Amino acid sequence: MVMTKRKPAGVGEILVEEFMKPMELTQSALAEAMGVPRKHVNELCNDRRSVTAATALILARVFGNSPEFWLNVQRRSDLWEALNSPRERERIARAKPLTNAA
Repeated sequence: MVMTKRKPAGVGEILVEEFMKPMELTQSALAEAMGVPRKHVNELCNDRRSVTAATALILARVFGNSPEFWLNVQRRSDLWEALNSPRERERIARAKPLTNAA
């Protein structure tokens, strides 16, 4: 996996810039379409909530794309954060590869 120093676009940025703005959707309108509280959408838009499998399925249904799209956006952000966090990098470095037992 190729990782860059530049942080990838998060779910909130993708959601707002690529979906909500072009469709002129407010957070309230999206919340209603998703069947969730407005606070849920607000937290997604501000990258304070991660996309779960259920949320990915809902977003995919609302926007007509795939749940894998939303989960991949979340996965890219999560991996970048882990690889660029000194604390997480220490934890990763402590892991020891298993040798083949055969």
